[in-house]
Amino acid sequence: MDARADLVKIFEHNRSWAADRRGEDPDFFEKLARAQVPEFLWIGCSDSRVPANEIIGLPAGEVFVHRNVANLISLTDFNCLSVIQYAVEILQVRHIIVCGHYGCGGVQAAIDNIPIGLVSNWLSPLYEVLDTHRDALEALPDGISMREKLCELSVITQVRNLCRTAPVRDAWCKRQKLAVHGLIYGLQDGILHDLNVNIVSNGMADVICQMAVARILATPGRVVD
Repeated sequence: MDARADLVKIFEHNRSWAADRRGEDPDFFEKLARAQVPEFLWIGCSDSRVPANEIIGLPAGEVFVHRNVANLISLTDFNCLSVIQYAVEILQVRHIIVCGHYGCGGVQAAIDNIPIGLVSNWLSPLYEVLDTHRDALEALPDGISMREKLCELSVITQVRNLCRTAPVRDAWCKRQKLAVHGLIYGLQDGILHDLNVNIVSNGMADVICQMAVARILATPGRVVD
C-alpha cells in the first residue's frame, strides 16, 4: 500500500476542484471565507454514499452538517448537541433535516444482533426502536423489508429526540422560526423522500411522530412522499 500516492491523488483532486470553482466564479472562495449563512442543518449518516451537499444540490456554505453512524440523535451525545446548539443559536438555521437512508448498515447490524464492539454500544438506541416495534415488524407481510421499515422508524425516533433537545425547545419558546424535518434517502435511485414529519413547535412533536409511526407500520413497502 502506497499511502503517500493515495494522498497525492486527493491533493490533485482538490486543486482541480478549486480551479473549477474559480472558473465558474473568480470570487467564489473570497465570498465563502467571509461568513457562512446556511439555512439548513443536516444530521445524517456517516455512510460515504450519502454526501449531504451533493444530494440536495447546494454548494459549500449553505448546509451545516453533522454525520454519525446510523444518523442517531442522543440526548447525551455532546458532539451532536453542540452542533445543534451552534446551528440554532449562532447560525440561526431555519431548517433541521434528519436524514436516514435505506440500506443502512447500522440498522442491519441491530437486526442481526451480532456484537461488533463499541459500535454495538453506539447502536443501542436502534435496538430499543427494534424492541419497541418488534411484534409489528415481525408481522410484516412476506416481501416487506424489516430493514427498510426500521430505517424509517429510526428517523422518526431521531426527529422526536431532536425536538426534545434544549436548543430546539428554547428556540421554539422564543418563537424563533425553525422547522424540523424527517427524510429518507434511497441509495438505489438517489431520491430523497419526505416521511411527512415536519414540526415547527413544541406542542406538535409527539402527535406528529406518533402518527408517522402508525403510518409506517400500516403502509406496505416503503413510506414515500
